[in-house]
Amino acid sequence: MQDILVLYHSHRGSVRALAERIACGIESVGGAQARLRTVPRVSSVCEAVEPAIPDTGAPYVELADLDECSALALGSPVRFGNMAAPMKYFWDSSIAAWQNGTLAGKPACVFTSSASQHGGNEATLLSMTLPLLHHGMLVMGLPFTEPELSATTSGGTPYGVSHVAGPDGNPQLSADESRLAFIQGQRLALLTRKLNHS
Repeated sequence: MQDILVLYHSHRGSVRALAERIACGIESVGGAQARLRTVPRVSSVCEAVEPAIPDTGAPYVELADLDECSALALGSPVRFGNMAAPMKYFWDSSIAAWQNGTLAGKPACVFTSSASQHGGNEATLLSMTLPLLHHGMLVMGLPFTEPELSATTSGGTPYGVSHVAGPDGNPQLSADESRLAFIQGQRLALLTRKLNHS
């Protein structure tokens, strides 16, 4: 059984919905298992701390998860064309994994959600690939051979699946977004299996 880490930060539930759908795609491939993890929030108040275990959703990620995973799907909401601070904070703390080559040669993909159609989805997806490339990961996207990528009027992109939540933060995925998230997870699992069998 190959563990594929689905690591995300979600503010209002949209990125979590994508993560769960990607996990379904991963687990549709025989021998693949999704490991859902999240990151704690960060605060500008030095005394503020998050609970040791999240109230809802996935457990917090540990650096051991990076070592134990065969692949990684990374998700964050859009923050001015970049990943959210909690996710950036986690990657800033991954120096030991970078030095040890923990993630080198492992496949990865990225996903995101924004409030508006042109809210910085593609820039965020590209910015999330930067630490993954520095870690030596093999980043994959979504090909235009997937018809939903050309048909969608909401989220999509060849860089990774995305969701447009609207100003009210609706986490409900459109049919195209849901299908693309499933496909992205499935493709990641299939690529992982191919790499590990060669």
